[in-house]
Amino acid sequence: MVRRKKVRKKRLVLGIPKGIVLLGTPEGWRTSVHTMDGGILCGRLSVPINSDSQDARDAAAAMVTELARDCHDIDVEVNWDPPDEPWSWTAHITTLTAESEPPSPDTAGQTAS
Repeated sequence: MVRRKKVRKKRLVLGIPKGIVLLGTPEGWRTSVHTMDGGILCGRLSVPINSDSQDARDAAAAMVTELARDCHDIDVEVNWDPPDEPWSWTAHITTLTAESEPPSPDTAGQTAS
């Protein structure tokens, strides 16, 4: 019996998210996540179309927040713009920085004078 060579799947490499487009369609809520490197990740949310638009925005924001944390180990904040059209929203994504970073091991907490 001949065995097939086992092929490892590569981990999907996604850029850091910078914006979201959320659209309500008759088939469901669709998203496009724009990344800083010019990429786009498109998909559908598992939120029923007859649900409130705030639920869809919350689900999209949670998806992008988890994506940034899982793929890049960063925290992001999603800020939704007022809608230009019914059933269409856009959001800007801000990368959060740590407010109080621990001192580096080289300085052992000492400050330069």
